[in-house]
Amino acid sequence: MQKGLKISKWLAAGVLAGLLCGSVPASAQSFTQWGWPQPYEKVSDKSIAWLKEKGWWPIAVGWQGPFSGQNTINVVMDKEGFLAKRGIESKFQAFASGPEVNESVAAARIQVGNGGNFPFTSLLDRGVPVRSIAVVAPNLKHSTVVPLDSPIKKLADFKGANPAATIGIVTGSSAEFYFTQAAETVGLQIGKDVILKNMPPAEQSLMVKGIDAVVPWEPTVTIITEERKTGREVDAIFPYNFYEGRFYVRQELIDNVPDVVQAISDAFMESTLWIRLNPDKAADLLAAEPMLKTFGKPLLLQQTQLYNNLYKPTYSYPFAKMWGEEDSRIAKWLKDRNRITKSLTAKDYEDSFDESFMKKTYAKLGWKVPDRAPFLPANWPGKIGQLPYPAYDNAQTLKAPQTWPDAGDLTKPWSFNGKTYNP
Repeated sequence: MQKGLKISKWLAAGVLAGLLCGSVPASAQSFTQWGWPQPYEKVSDKSIAWLKEKGWWPIAVGWQGPFSGQNTINVVMDKEGFLAKRGIESKFQAFASGPEVNESVAAARIQVGNGGNFPFTSLLDRGVPVRSIAVVAPNLKHSTVVPLDSPIKKLADFKGANPAATIGIVTGSSAEFYFTQAAETVGLQIGKDVILKNMPPAEQSLMVKGIDAVVPWEPTVTIITEERKTGREVDAIFPYNFYEGRFYVRQELIDNVPDVVQAISDAFMESTLWIRLNPDKAADLLAAEPMLKTFGKPLLLQQTQLYNNLYKPTYSYPFAKMWGEEDSRIAKWLKDRNRITKSLTAKDYEDSFDESFMKKTYAKLGWKVPDRAPFLPANWPGKIGQLPYPAYDNAQTLKAPQTWPDAGDLTKPWSFNGKTYNP
């Protein structure tokens, strides 16, 4: 895990350098050390009464343990009491997978959920009334990993394999979508050059004999390639798909207790800021979680640095149009394979976001709502759906965390770690 530890060190150093750049002494305006304006805004008694009458008190939040970036947000929000500070009693429940979260959300046992773009598509297909208010872990790395002694150097090397190469993958997942898009782009025929074998991440991590490659997502990629050193990457998701996780609420909350949803959005962003200031403490909190104890703190810290602190914190903004266009590719792929019942469009996905809450959160902080996701360079020449995508900022290409705040990021003075930054 030495490489992972080195990544953590340069990321931490980069975050500090970015924070100190252009700072001036702190003003008298009251902020927490991690940059949340004081005092906290409390939800109304009327809203609490509605939630109690509905049987949704405490509010239930579902999160996924083995889902880097997203897990840190939820654990910190819970353990640091950021909902309680706003007058909301909550109960956080960890799940092993997105489908498990889906079942609890569909049954309304969970009112606030987290999921990848595939489980969220399933919710839309089933007509479950949910809206995304934030994005988590954008561009979480998925990779094609081969054994160390494999002759394969790049994905196209599987072309003409005889017999066909066996690829361990979670079928019906974002990993399968990535791999099929990549295979088509480089000219591989699934069923002829490669055969996909359904395999859960835990089994993939074993790199069992007879498997020519596996297609895990983080943190399994790092476990195989850096901790156990039993495999190496020959391809990654970035040229073929913008991946995103969803942080969402049931529509009834938006319709009946919007101040509660606003408080949840604020707590989400406060968690994001706390993690930026305290990545080591965040890793301690993760390592104490029963579902994550086997991962170990060094890995959890490295993943937190990569999938919470690498991008500007505005990565969380729910860019409805961009993500709607990208996710509609997933819906078409699933419908063509008869894995969903509805023909979901880009507009359906766009409508599944509600940007209004994060806009208000940013207004409280004095942050400008950006015109594009922070991982896309200005004048990025790519177009959604035209593969392979031109280069953009991600865990492979960034050599240091993005500077925050940078010119044009603020609309009013904002304080972090005892320093005030001016527009």
